[in-house]
Amino acid sequence: MTGKTAPPAADPAPAAPKEEPAPAPKEEATPAPAAEETPAPEQPPATEQPPAPTDNSAPVPTAEATPAPEEGSPAPPAEPPVPEPEKPKAEPPSSPLSLAVEEVSENSVTLTWKAPEKMGRSGLDGYVVEICKDGSTDWAEVNKEPFLSTRYTIQDLSSGEKLHVRVKAVSASGSSVPATLEQPVLVREITQLPRIRMPRHLRQTYVRHVGDAVNLMIPFQGKPQPQVVWTKNDQPLDTSRVNIRNTDKDTIFFIREAQRSDSGKYQLAVKINGAEDKAILDIRVIEPPGPPQNLKLVDIWGFNVALEWSPPADNGNSEIKGYTVQKSDKKSGKWFTALERCTRTSCTISDLIMGNTYSFRVFAENACGLSEKAAVASGVAHIEKKKTVYQPEKIPERDMMEPPKFTQPLTDRATTRGYNTHLFCSVRGFPQPKIIWMKNQMEIREDPKYIALIDQGVCSLEIRKPGPFDGGIYTCKAVNPLGEASVDCKLDVKSTIG
Repeated sequence: MTGKTAPPAADPAPAAPKEEPAPAPKEEATPAPAAEETPAPEQPPATEQPPAPTDNSAPVPTAEATPAPEEGSPAPPAEPPVPEPEKPKAEPPSSPLSLAVEEVSENSVTLTWKAPEKMGRSGLDGYVVEICKDGSTDWAEVNKEPFLSTRYTIQDLSSGEKLHVRVKAVSASGSSVPATLEQPVLVREITQLPRIRMPRHLRQTYVRHVGDAVNLMIPFQGKPQPQVVWTKNDQPLDTSRVNIRNTDKDTIFFIREAQRSDSGKYQLAVKINGAEDKAILDIRVIEPPGPPQNLKLVDIWGFNVALEWSPPADNGNSEIKGYTVQKSDKKSGKWFTALERCTRTSCTISDLIMGNTYSFRVFAENACGLSEKAAVASGVAHIEKKKTVYQPEKIPERDMMEPPKFTQPLTDRATTRGYNTHLFCSVRGFPQPKIIWMKNQMEIREDPKYIALIDQGVCSLEIRKPGPFDGGIYTCKAVNPLGEASVDCKLDVKSTIG
């Protein structure tokens, strides 16, 4: 029957061209796409009702006529492109940047990231964090509502799980491409053993004065947050005297006004589960010592006084470094320091003035300073005046007699005619020897041409403007009651260089 219905459909086609020969084929060509879109649901009924070809011929032009106005009115559909400028609004933000794991605990994971480069015109509403168990493809949102912070902690996780994590940026335009961690995160505690980082100056005894404040900060490390325990002599601290404040990284030890009773060794323990680290803080609170005891004069002789005393009953909680001894004479009544930092409990004071009467006192000294009070000797020391006769020490006389002896002989010389020249030698002897100068074994007497001198045993002979006849052998002879000695030399007088 379909084959039969096909020819009638072809018959009306020529009839239509008689009324509208040209438009009919064009209308069929252009609406073809429209016919493909709209008749898709209507095509089955069209095939079911082919028996009335004459009836279909009339509707064909009507069906073809109806698309004609649709084609003739493409202007109204051209108005909807108005949303096209809104397309920029439809652009979602870009992916968050630098997604990383900040911390992992036994039941939580903390993430950090940076804001995306592009937020979109509508702005950023926030972020959504999603997780997926390793081996699964089901992603679940962790936060119900978007948030703007770039840090988030995923809570209530099971220890030992492996999770894939991603973060989306959300705006009114939609969600961004998620930023995903490259590796799954294993949920477990990252344990860091407890360790106390005791400052260097607290590793030895920490000394403070009575009344001073004690404010110490001791850092430590460990994950999870350690438990901090302070004790003194294995007993809990007296909270009325000591204040403790703990953070996740340090502990602060504070005493407002230190007293000597606060001295001692404080134990600090930092514990995580079964692991712990211990340290000892040794605090010593000191004050000036008490005065020495039992000061007394032991002996007085000449210009000297000997003193003795005993250490103080109270050393001020610090080792005694020494004693300061002072004296006062009866005339002036003023105290003067005679000895400082005496490490013994006895001393001798010297260089006292005859005729004066002296009193003595002693202070004890420790790291805090001198004692507030001094021990004063009960007695006084009177230095008596005594007549003394000076007796010079007898020095035995020594025999200094010695015959003459030349220690430096004469030396041969050459000189130029007309230029003064000198001859030198040195001699010793006691009594002082007499010096005789000779030329060619002839004694030189008072001759203005020669000047002879002797000073501190050095003998000199000056020959003024010598001529050719002044050359020869010169002799120096020394004579005293114990003997004589002589030395000689040769003098050569050269002619003037012409």
